[in-house]
Amino acid sequence: MSSISSNMPDKKWAIPHPGLWIAALAAIIIMFLPFGPDLPVAGKNMIAILVFAIIVWISEAMDYTASAIAISALIIFLVGFAPDIQNPDALLGTTKALKMTLSGFSNSALALVAAAMFIAAAMTVTGLDRRIALFTMSKIGASSRSILIGAIVVTIVLSLVVPSATARTACVVPIMMGVIAAFKVDKHSRMAASMMIVIAQATSIWNVGIQTSAAQNLLSMGFIHKTLGAEHAISWLDWLLAGAPWSLAMSVILYFLARKLLPPETETVEGGTDAIKKSLADLGPTTAKEKRLIVISLLLLFFWATGGKLHSIDTTSVTLAGLAIMLLPGIGVMQWKDVEKRVQWGTLLMFGIGISLGSTLLDTQAATWMANYVVKGFGLESLSAFTIFAILAAFLIIIHLGFASATALTAALLPILISLLISLPESAGVNPAGMTILLAFTVSFGFILPINAPQNMVCLGTDTFTPRQFTRIGVVLTIAGYLMLLLFASTWWKVLGLM
Repeated sequence: MSSISSNMPDKKWAIPHPGLWIAALAAIIIMFLPFGPDLPVAGKNMIAILVFAIIVWISEAMDYTASAIAISALIIFLVGFAPDIQNPDALLGTTKALKMTLSGFSNSALALVAAAMFIAAAMTVTGLDRRIALFTMSKIGASSRSILIGAIVVTIVLSLVVPSATARTACVVPIMMGVIAAFKVDKHSRMAASMMIVIAQATSIWNVGIQTSAAQNLLSMGFIHKTLGAEHAISWLDWLLAGAPWSLAMSVILYFLARKLLPPETETVEGGTDAIKKSLADLGPTTAKEKRLIVISLLLLFFWATGGKLHSIDTTSVTLAGLAIMLLPGIGVMQWKDVEKRVQWGTLLMFGIGISLGSTLLDTQAATWMANYVVKGFGLESLSAFTIFAILAAFLIIIHLGFASATALTAALLPILISLLISLPESAGVNPAGMTILLAFTVSFGFILPINAPQNMVCLGTDTFTPRQFTRIGVVLTIAGYLMLLLFASTWWKVLGLM
């Protein structure tokens, strides 16, 4: 009987997820559509892969890590067997396509995501995350409302001093994981999921509000300075006046959205604040390892906050140096085996392939073709400034679905959009510098898919929420954010002279 059972097919895997069939069918249709001579075959195939990836991620037809491997294989063969863009008479070759597929793993953003996970591991190993969490929550309160508000407030404060979204997330995630442990909350509960999703989304929201909070903002300022001149550059305070009101409004929306779509199982934790204070006292005095980790963390915060001011060391290099110290025998706070147990390696694989997907869209001219198609196809020359902004903002939000890096998206498309804005007639009433800044705001929209921002992936690595839960909140947040962009464009940003 057992031999018969062992030979029977596993019906669980007999029929692939419907989302996989839809994704494959959509990709095949795109590959056979006539896009015209301006789009290389490799670029058309990359658009097909992009659509396949988006459908698979949204439908959860495959595990994220498995989808990364599938996407990499598609890039290698569909791009590798396409004509070379520079030499159409020959195939690009799988060797070159393989280099494109692996290009994301040499990106510093991937190292920073890994470093953020290592810092979180160090916090857990030493127990410092629990101590910080208990101390923080003793000041904020023990209700589910207070916890969400506290997560948003901490994100805002760190956005002022830490010029890296991933680094900020690395600071907050261990604290909130400590809260989950201290409150004995189920790691897979709605309460835990809403906490982590709020951290990721609030980080993206405040990338808009503060000029120095994200690399893409500084890159945008560089493009404005180079293309339009130094006189059109916007100061840190002017950026704050323009972006912070929008971010504050979106923070309120995020809070109520998380409460609505992921209502906590309980509003208060049994025992409340008194239990938190007692747990904090039970930890006893701070250990030597905790003290060393506090010093290392403060040094990291100092160097992150002063990058480009007191020194020229980039955030990733500083963080890797800090991790090296954490792992040094005698001086450090953990061993490599501690890291192995706590880091979500599949998340790193997914993020690396996500970066490769975006960069290959650029290398095959797919991203540029999509940009030109959108901006020219709408006949922008005859539209008002408000309508132009509405169209371009929507375009950037949609194309961001295929990028794991807002910086890469900025580098690829913002120069094209600046050139477009300059070329528009004066009758359109467009302020090129002002609208470029507003479009830079839109670049930070990474709300829909976990792959769309490194901070999303760091939070996903905690295994407290599913991609579907993230996307459910992210879609509504994106719609609300876009409508808020239009509201501010017709009111406050017009008063500031940006529209």
